[in-house]
Amino acid sequence: MFAHNKRLQYTVRVAAPNPGLANLLLEQFGGPQGELAAACRYFTQAVAEDDPGRKDMLFDIATEELSHLEVIGSIVAMLNKGAKGQIAEAVEKEADLYRSLTGGGNDSHTTALLYGGGPALTNSAGVPWSAAYIDTIGEPTADLRSNIAAEARAKIIYERLINVTDDAGIKDALGFLMTREIAHQKSFEKALHSIQPNFPQGKLPGDPKFTSVYFDLSKGDDVRGPWNEGPEWQFDGDPKPAVDGGDGTAQVNVPKSDLATLKAMAARTASNTEVDPTTGADLGTGQEIATK
Repeated sequence: MFAHNKRLQYTVRVAAPNPGLANLLLEQFGGPQGELAAACRYFTQAVAEDDPGRKDMLFDIATEELSHLEVIGSIVAMLNKGAKGQIAEAVEKEADLYRSLTGGGNDSHTTALLYGGGPALTNSAGVPWSAAYIDTIGEPTADLRSNIAAEARAKIIYERLINVTDDAGIKDALGFLMTREIAHQKSFEKALHSIQPNFPQGKLPGDPKFTSVYFDLSKGDDVRGPWNEGPEWQFDGDPKPAVDGGDGTAQVNVPKSDLATLKAMAARTASNTEVDPTTGADLGTGQEIATK
């Protein structure tokens, strides 16, 4: 059961309307790193979770993300207040209204026209929100790592949004939302490491012949570090195919009933390396083509 409290989780104060900034803030409303994506990701994980502790945590954080969605949506709506009234009531001349909407140098005019100044479920470029943003795979040791990364990306977006406004009230609200991303990262990481072991993810172990091998496959100015050197690593500085000891070819056992058909197709589509046919590219050069 959900119960909505009409008061926001954090007090929002907007100094003045700013359609351009409103459009940028849509990134955290309907964008891939935004609050709706986070709420849906954690909510669906919670529904499927069997561990009572993780289930409770995921429901709590998913619900908080919805409250953050409301905060962002409220900021967007307030930033669009002037444009909403102007475009609805046509109080300005057409040219002046157009300049006021497009002055931010982004697609804020599209948002105002299509959505009446309200928060749209799109990112700042107008791309509609998609369930493809939800990358849950149903394995806690993988999903919790993905959640940590998602919160980290959201924090970075909030930092960038804070850097593009001088509105003290908006900076304050965005700072709160950014800080909560840090808190969620901590919760997810604690939950991850409460599962022991949690690496590698899943149930099946890796092949020990390859789990600690580093293949140096990008040549030139190689840099060594803890990611590829030390007692736990076997550094292969000149990897050769095939590392499994085979000949590196792809093979399949084809049923005898298909052999004749495959041979016929190969014969029909075989290349004749003895001819040099005149092509459209040759004719397009405008040069006289010598005939053989």
